[in-house]
Amino acid sequence: MPTLAANLSLLFTETGFLDRFDAAAKAGFRHVEYQFPYEFDKDAVAARARAAGVAVVLHNLPSGNPAKGDRGIACLPGRVDEFREGVGRAIDYAVAAGCPRLNCLAGVVPDGAPPERFHRTFVDNLRHAARELGKAGLALMIEPINTRTVPGFFLSGSAQAAAILDEVGADNAFIQYDLFHMQVMEGDLAMTMARLLPRIGHIQIADVPARNEPGTGEINFGFLLAEIDRLGYEGAVGCEYNPAKDTLSGLAWAAPYLKA
Repeated sequence: MPTLAANLSLLFTETGFLDRFDAAAKAGFRHVEYQFPYEFDKDAVAARARAAGVAVVLHNLPSGNPAKGDRGIACLPGRVDEFREGVGRAIDYAVAAGCPRLNCLAGVVPDGAPPERFHRTFVDNLRHAARELGKAGLALMIEPINTRTVPGFFLSGSAQAAAILDEVGADNAFIQYDLFHMQVMEGDLAMTMARLLPRIGHIQIADVPARNEPGTGEINFGFLLAEIDRLGYEGAVGCEYNPAKDTLSGLAWAAPYLKA
């Protein structure tokens, strides 16, 4: 059965962030991920993960200021220095927590802007990030995001992500394949995962349309999680969804996987 990782930015929000490691462990998780740990001391985050006995599998690079509309800055030509400073900071957090992979959010392109400069900036920044992460033994993820949830997001499809990785040419750079985003943008999830499996470094799940837990929407997770196993995917599956009610009542779907 797939190994599930609790996303501590969206699950167990009934308690403070640092207490969520223990809450996830008590619920049966042995792996966790989170989005942005940077408001907390890196050693405190690492200590809480170790104390709870959970492995950290993923977090994001710094992505600018969400309150000002940022959804990543990696493709933005005027923010290269900020992006590269964030790479170093993210590596420090990942190394402290023993986290093996970092996700890079591309960012939003202004309406009507020609894409060429944004593409070039993104590729150049990814080459830099992959090189720096490689020195630390870490893997870099890039995540296609659906443009219904985040209008104007630069990276929005799996084929686009694969082509960009070809251009970057780094053997430690992969796709973060989020079934929620890709169901909205493309569908055909099983066939796409089968085709791209060697390029996929991490998988995340949430149901469509409301980004709640599996079983609340249109995706057949019973089939897809079995298919992920059949394909031979060996990584964790990140539970990056908003519980429809509270976290624990929303975990009924996960009980067989957590017991396994």
